[in-house]
Amino acid sequence: MPKLKTHKGTAKRFRLTKNGKVMRMKPGRSHLRRNKKSSLNSDFRHAVPSSVKSIVKKVQVLAGKAAT
Repeated sequence: MPKLKTHKGTAKRFRLTKNGKVMRMKPGRSHLRRNKKSSLNSDFRHAVPSSVKSIVKKVQVLAGKAAT
């Protein structure tokens, strides 16, 4: 069986932790940040865990880290 290739779009958007959590960045951070509150802008800098189970499973498969 050949190795599975990593889906590069998924690798750029998500990060898997050691315990298997999927971390993602919040949307809306690219433009029009002047009009947003400073507390919201500081929240954009940190990754948040993705808790939707269907997305977590898809990301793990695309990243090549799915539990067999």
